[in-house]
Amino acid sequence: MPATIGDLLAAARARLLTTPFGAPPREAALLLGRVLGLSEAQLLARDREPVAADAAARFEALLTRRLAGEPVAYLTGEKEFWGRPFRVDRRVLIPRPETEHVVEAALAERLPERPRLLDVGTGSGCLAVTLALEIPGARVAATDLSPAALALAAANARALGAAARVSFLAADLAAGLDLAAFDLVVSNPPYVDPAEWPLLSPEVCAFEPRLALSPPGAGDLLLARLLQQASGMRRGARLIVEIGAGQRDAVVRHGEAAGLPLVAQRADYAGIPRVLVFEKA
Repeated sequence: MPATIGDLLAAARARLLTTPFGAPPREAALLLGRVLGLSEAQLLARDREPVAADAAARFEALLTRRLAGEPVAYLTGEKEFWGRPFRVDRRVLIPRPETEHVVEAALAERLPERPRLLDVGTGSGCLAVTLALEIPGARVAATDLSPAALALAAANARALGAAARVSFLAADLAAGLDLAAFDLVVSNPPYVDPAEWPLLSPEVCAFEPRLALSPPGAGDLLLARLLQQASGMRRGARLIVEIGAGQRDAVVRHGEAAGLPLVAQRADYAGIPRVLVFEKA
């Protein structure tokens, strides 16, 4: 007799609870819902319905990969950011809730009617696409060093209706761009210090692209380079960056050296300074 939706969910939740990385039991519903094309609410409403053997096998395959540490966002193929579904896979970093603070900071800025924005190190395109859709009249340029990441970001822009407002460029940070052309620059660059890499969860270090997380050398290396490049911004233009825990003071010094004093900051949900706003003096 085929297992029911309820049977599969109960067994999967129990197995997820055993993971050393603390996988939330509700991920069982995310994975089974992906296989069956149902929402979590629909699954719960149909918990007595039998599941066909081939669907149960596909669910078991996904669950096995999750138990081995593969992030659920890669298994489902998407991650919500600012209320929108972004396609993700192992070409890009999975968007984090903390990065939404960059969006909050950007939306708080006073910008011209048709602002020019730059997203440096766009990855999945979550910042570039979100800002294009949330700021009327905005035109956004987005850079990344990875052609594979740019391809996925462009796909997200098309899927979410922002393709006409976002252009994607292969670049090392903002190298080669005229920074004076932009009213606002945002970035969530790699900032995990290489010394901290062995301390990361296997979910992160074994599956997400290292170059999107950790720069060669010190963790603030790319932030320092980006701030130096941002010295080419016009007076009064602003740069908003996400930083790692404990990096605030060092990054502020980099900003001061580049002629971009700190004008605002935002803490993350844990109270850690996570987003810094600099202004070209």
